Amino acid sequence: MAHLIRHKIGNKLTNAANTVSNKSQAKVSGVFARLGFQAATDEEGLGFVDCDDLDYDYRQGMQMDIVQGDEEGGEMDGGDELTEGDSHYQRDGTGPASSSIKNTGACNELASEVKPKITSWEAGWNVTNAIQGMFVLGLPYAILHGGYLGLFLIIFAAVVCCYTGKILIACLYEENEDGILVRVRDSYVDIANACCQPRFPSLGGHIVNVAQIIELVMTCILYVVVSGNLMVNSFPNLPVSQKAWSVVATAALLPCAFLKSLKAVSKFSLLCTIAHFVINILVIAYCLSRARDWAWDKVKFYIDVKKFPISIGIIVFSYTSQIFLPSLEGNMQRPSEFHCMMDWTHIGACVLKGLFALVAYLTWADATKEVITDNLPSTIRAVVNLFLVAKALLSYPLPFFAAVEVLEKSFFQDGGRAIFPDCYGPGGRIKSWGLGLRCLLVVFTLIMAIFVPHFALLMGLTGSLTGAGLCFLLPALFHLKLMWRKLLWHHVFFDVAIFVIGGICSISGGIHSVEGLIEAFKYGVEE
Repeated sequence: MAHLIRHKIGNKLTNAANTVSNKSQAKVSGVFARLGFQAATDEEGLGFVDCDDLDYDYRQGMQMDIVQGDEEGGEMDGGDELTEGDSHYQRDGTGPASSSIKNTGACNELASEVKPKITSWEAGWNVTNAIQGMFVLGLPYAILHGGYLGLFLIIFAAVVCCYTGKILIACLYEENEDGILVRVRDSYVDIANACCQPRFPSLGGHIVNVAQIIELVMTCILYVVVSGNLMVNSFPNLPVSQKAWSVVATAALLPCAFLKSLKAVSKFSLLCTIAHFVINILVIAYCLSRARDWAWDKVKFYIDVKKFPISIGIIVFSYTSQIFLPSLEGNMQRPSEFHCMMDWTHIGACVLKGLFALVAYLTWADATKEVITDNLPSTIRAVVNLFLVAKALLSYPLPFFAAVEVLEKSFFQDGGRAIFPDCYGPGGRIKSWGLGLRCLLVVFTLIMAIFVPHFALLMGLTGSLTGAGLCFLLPALFHLKLMWRKLLWHHVFFDVAIFVIGGICSISGGIHSVEGLIEAFKYGVEE
């Protein structure tokens, strides 16, 4: 009896130490969020939380081996039941991962380095970069079809995305026996898997990964499209079409297939962010210089029923940041300041986006184009567009590399459960056929950009489908599922309302975006 008591006490102490170790590892594991402070400059930086997920899965497998070893020891002493420490790993839904997963790619390379946690200001900079990217150039086009309702939607989307970001983080925590909130999950995928247990423990994670891959690849396509669009409008006298410029841009992007880490790209990304803010200031300054000619009478309360749903997708896509928030919050020095950080970043984004969209639309009114810089005079336009093209090309590797990581992890490196053989050879060198698949992914983005060269329609379609799903539908659904017993009536009302409104916006925006694309093909519209 005394031996059994000593054994149980020893197990509890060991599991408590493991829990503390796992919690500290989970916070340090947000190294990609830290990298995001240096590198991620646009919406594409959101996808890089998955690299942290890959790193977490790798470490999870290592910890599972330790836990399993403890279980075997318990069985030798006659104990078959799981201890409290083991239940954490079971709830995560990730399952026991093999500790023999090869430590390849940028995520594992970065995971080997111990990074300091980020401050609230740095976390706010990450979120600001995510929701203040170059895709705000399409917001004036949203005002064209929505008027004052479009401005209201910019404010509404900011409020809702801020709220869903907070409830998504709340789903990472559970109360322990003492009523203290403990972080038991580390990523969007973990939350999704927890909601689908026990019948489908990995279904939710697969859905989130599919949505993330679609959004990342669509972001890459949008960069190729916007590059071709900007170049053809910068040099209209040259006998080069938008499709030809897209081919030229893709030729410059082919080296992305050889990327093994993002260290080379990160050196340029901060400059890209600074250049983006400078470009925004230049556009606003030009608009202010024409303030006397502003067309206030053009901003009305009516909406274009066919095209306004597309504007909804554009606005939602510009606020997408939910995927990387769990990693960001886990890497903060003071996670308690997360809510305050979210409030100020989204208030700032709302004010800046609203002013930018309204001022630009007032300047050009009904002549507002899909990419607002196309409305600038030819002399200014060429300079600004060249900077934007350089920014787009330097930003492309971020979502591309993230998409490659997700695909490799899902189909080639899933701990012996992968569909295809490992695309990495001895020493972490990528095999020739693996390199060929990466090149095919680059070419695929080019093909899509050539056949669908419509920036606003593609942005609206992506925002309506994956953007609305990841920002509106899934966070509200997960919050209701995991915290139903603890929610107050107004929280339930907000979650249900967001889910219903998000569903309507997603379906309506998706349908009208597809109709717009069909109409563009039917009448041969190039841009």
